[in-house]
Amino acid sequence: MRLRCAVLDDFQGVATEVADWSELPVDVVVFREHIRGEDALATALADFDIVVTLRERVPFPGSLISRLPRLKLLVASGMRNSVIDYEAAAQHGVTVCGTASSSAPPVEMTWALILGLARGVVQESNALRRRGPWQSTLGADLHGARLGLLGLGKIGSRVARVGLAFGMRVSAWSRNLTAERAADVGVEPAASKEELLAHSDFVSVHLALGERSRGIVGAPELALMKPTAYLVNTSRAAIVDQDALLAALREGRIAGAGVDVFDVEPLPDGHPMRTAPRLLATPHLGYVSRDNYATYYGQAVEDIAAYLAGSPVRRLP
Repeated sequence: MRLRCAVLDDFQGVATEVADWSELPVDVVVFREHIRGEDALATALADFDIVVTLRERVPFPGSLISRLPRLKLLVASGMRNSVIDYEAAAQHGVTVCGTASSSAPPVEMTWALILGLARGVVQESNALRRRGPWQSTLGADLHGARLGLLGLGKIGSRVARVGLAFGMRVSAWSRNLTAERAADVGVEPAASKEELLAHSDFVSVHLALGERSRGIVGAPELALMKPTAYLVNTSRAAIVDQDALLAALREGRIAGAGVDVFDVEPLPDGHPMRTAPRLLATPHLGYVSRDNYATYYGQAVEDIAAYLAGSPVRRLP
């Protein structure tokens, strides 16, 4: 009997286009629609030996893994995944492997949101197409403005360098940020999170999600921001209190927000983020690029081939 491989959440239907699966002795089944809920996942994946999952969209807790008796290999895009129960996987004889992931696409997505907010790109484009007003917004200047970064890791530092190229004054804060690290990137270390929020014209979130960062931007932090300031989050939704952000947008306490990550994904119909004012929202496109997908699925094929040969590669955690 040939092995069966499920590829989850291939919304664009490109997994078998950007990588060559033909040499694998497996039957590949692509799921283009998101499967929501453990019961539905257990039913849909019951007959699969291999599952390829996209980023952290589908949790694999022990309770789900125990309901998938045929599962032997789980491949996750990226080399870090917080929603897989690795201990349960090991207990049930499931090997977990990852892939490389480029930091360039989320950097570019961050700047797409910043520029879209600053120049009212969506509003002006829609007005032009619908014969609306000619020039209805007054753009916010980037040159000379202050860009505040929450996090100065691989992605945050690249965002910083683009800001510097625009002539922005760039500062950064995280609990572990040192003056030496800030100097290496060419930015100013903020004295505190509060100082960064209060003095920035654009705030961009680039922290890893953990217990210390969950909800680190809440109602008190948003209240510190200028009414002319913008918040951008391409990292993880839970870092920013979603209810507090919605309230700030509705009440006009900040100029706007650019969001690429949400508490529930895909975003359900009727979710308040779909209709919030002053919000430029995109459906988690940060990692979605042709080259990145070629890496994800190309290395997923490599992971499967290596596993079948008895020498798994890029094992997680």
